Amino acid sequence: MKTIAKALGVSRSNLMVRLKQTTKRAPKYDKAKDAELLPMFRALCDKRPTYGYRRVTAMVNRDLKAEGKPEINHKRVYRIMRMHKMLLTRHTGRHTRTHDGKVVTIKSNLRWCSDTLTIRCFNNEKVEVAFCLDTCDREAISYVATATAMTGENIRDLMAQSVEARFGKTMELPRRIQWLSDNGPPYTAHETCRFGENLGFEVCTTPSYSPESNGASEAFVKTLKRDYVYLNNLDDAETVLKQLPAWFEDYNEIAPHKGLNMKSPREFRRILSQG
Repeated sequence: MKTIAKALGVSRSNLMVRLKQTTKRAPKYDKAKDAELLPMFRALCDKRPTYGYRRVTAMVNRDLKAEGKPEINHKRVYRIMRMHKMLLTRHTGRHTRTHDGKVVTIKSNLRWCSDTLTIRCFNNEKVEVAFCLDTCDREAISYVATATAMTGENIRDLMAQSVEARFGKTMELPRRIQWLSDNGPPYTAHETCRFGENLGFEVCTTPSYSPESNGASEAFVKTLKRDYVYLNNLDDAETVLKQLPAWFEDYNEIAPHKGLNMKSPREFRRILSQG
């Protein structure tokens, strides 16, 4: 002991006292009324198994607020979910590229972004979906879907539907809005670009090999596949096409978004309109 104390540069008496001390474990976490909250967490995790503790917190607080009850802290939700093994596996992936630009806007109707995704069915059919997203409030304004290849005509329909969804039955935007997309042929077709410009869009495309420049659309594709596509029936194209309206409605009205202070897109838009 004397040799160890000398090597460590501490007194021998100090080491003897520390050896005799017994380490005390922290008391097990237990808070009143946790048992009442647990069934709510389980039901929500069963219905939405891709939701982490922060989105679970937002959903539960939404219900508690509607019932006139006090909201709960996300740290409490985390502890309860960890105790009952309901947490998602921690994400350990790393971004291979960085993007220094700013895709998100501070107001709605300044920039709309668009992209396409492919949903592969169990019978080898596929559904092509194109959507339009506001880069401020993240609402999926409109979408088009087809069991065949996406064409420029589909994208032009999407442009017209998006304008009508936001500004009513008009064929011209009340102000200039950027239309941001990748360099896919349906988007870069001359007819599509002319149609967008006639509507009042400033048609923009991302630089080649830079999907990060359209990050809001890329994030939406990931969300749609993770929270809806991979959890539902994909037997054939017809089945998928029938489910799409409910998926987009759920995303716009209910799904909490981290970039919107855990509000859903339309909930966030209503708050902005009140302010």
